[in-house]
Amino acid sequence: MSDTIKTALVTGGSMGIGYGVAEALINQGIKVAITSRSQENADEAAASLNKIKDGYALGLVADVRSLTAQEKAVAEVLEKWGRLDYLIANAGVGHFAKIQDMTDKEWHETIDINLTGVFHSAKASLDALKKSQGYFISIASLAGTNFFAQGAAYNASKFGLVGFTQAMMLDVRNDGIKVSTIMPGSVATHFADHEPSEKDAWKIQPEDIGQIVVDLIKMPARTLPSKVEVRPSMPPSK
Repeated sequence: MSDTIKTALVTGGSMGIGYGVAEALINQGIKVAITSRSQENADEAAASLNKIKDGYALGLVADVRSLTAQEKAVAEVLEKWGRLDYLIANAGVGHFAKIQDMTDKEWHETIDINLTGVFHSAKASLDALKKSQGYFISIASLAGTNFFAQGAAYNASKFGLVGFTQAMMLDVRNDGIKVSTIMPGSVATHFADHEPSEKDAWKIQPEDIGQIVVDLIKMPARTLPSKVEVRPSMPPSK
């Protein structure tokens, strides 16, 4: 490949926000590897993305709860395309229940995927991003600053993710790596078993988050929007 073609790895990229980000990056001429816990889902999404630009999408199976799996995904990107410029840490899960009703399994899955998983993505990618002077972007949530009932695990994971990403930004910026976190409000996705419909038209759309990612990576090198809050501009009246 040409050294001028940049590449990205998007965790949890087979649907929702991750897919919207991958689509936006490919439209900018960036090759994108997407991960899913299902190889079938990853391949299906990659096939759809390759209709935009043939050969620009790669589907990988990886679980962010495993550092080894994240290291393997990064290695596969480097083997195929020779570089990694952008890591979009998007994989996430939501379990919502009163703390007295939440199970130990639900708690640990939420923290392990939403927070520890991003740590694994960072550890696996930093050497490659330092070499490319690249960009690490985490997808957090407004739940990382606004707590709500039945959100103990999700709030904890997203509050932690915002803090982690901002501290990481300070750790690695002198290595030439940019770090930002995007904190969306309501997004029209399949998250938490939701089925998007026309009723979700008022919400942020996955392609809108993709546009924010594109805007961040196009920002002049001297400027770093390290935290971006984004919410629907016109929510429905209650």
